[in-house]
Amino acid sequence: MLLSVIFSFKNEEAVIPELIRRLESVLLKIGGDYEVIFVNDASTDASLELLLNYREKDNKIKIITMSRTFGITPCLIAGIKHTKGDAVVYMDADLQDPPELIPALLQKYKEGFDVVHTTRTRRKGENPIKMWITRRAYNIINFFSEIPIPENTGDFKLISRRAVDQLLKLNECDPFMRGLVRWIGFKQVSVFYEREARFAGKTKFSLLKSLNPAKEFIRGITTFSERPLYLSLYMGFLVSFSAFVYLISIIVERVFFGMHRPGWPAMMVTLLFLGGIILIMIGVLGIYIGKMHIAIKNRPLYIIERTVGF
Repeated sequence: MLLSVIFSFKNEEAVIPELIRRLESVLLKIGGDYEVIFVNDASTDASLELLLNYREKDNKIKIITMSRTFGITPCLIAGIKHTKGDAVVYMDADLQDPPELIPALLQKYKEGFDVVHTTRTRRKGENPIKMWITRRAYNIINFFSEIPIPENTGDFKLISRRAVDQLLKLNECDPFMRGLVRWIGFKQVSVFYEREARFAGKTKFSLLKSLNPAKEFIRGITTFSERPLYLSLYMGFLVSFSAFVYLISIIVERVFFGMHRPGWPAMMVTLLFLGGIILIMIGVLGIYIGKMHIAIKNRPLYIIERTVGF
């Protein structure tokens, strides 16, 4: 059996030595053949030089370098396409997800599971406000999505070769990997663990400084559901019906009770409410139209500058 392990990273020179030390310790204990693929998202520090040095000592380390920064998901897909393993494990390179969990994933694989998720029971070093927002985001995504996304289950998984083959058949222009892995089906199970704080360096996914969490949230809603579009239609009917009811109430009050409401406040409230609803609905439609625009252009998800070891 050949095991493939993928890391997508950018500027992780402070973490790579410890990551490789711990990973090699785990893989040597497991035994069997393996390959380790590092996908370099155009790092600007010494990460690539470090990996090239490790590659000279261990030819099981392979490197893919992107032509520019494309983001985690395109890098992950590039790594998956280059794997040869019977089972593929992919995870972050910051050591928040421990390599020591890989044997537990392999055990589930040997029991017949094609997809083994890792679910965090605790996330050390995380901002409580960020965690509260994250939980609400999962709730909203699962309310809209036709494919349930397990909460606190990120991009640390094992997938079998047949699941990999099906995953690579999907030609998504804006892929949401956490949902796609659920969508392909097969036997799936979760392994639970406590997520550690980042080993070194700074997070690339700050809630305030990075758009990635917001983009992932929007992908999670729009990739697997058309409900926001139907919600736009329902809101249109609701607002129109409310306006009609309001009109009837004004007529009844004027004719039967002789009451006359000043027009300015009511008009402003109505205009602001309708304007807000219209802008929200236009935004929802714009997201879906934007996805179609990206798909029509048919650009590749990524461009590889060079590979080492393949």
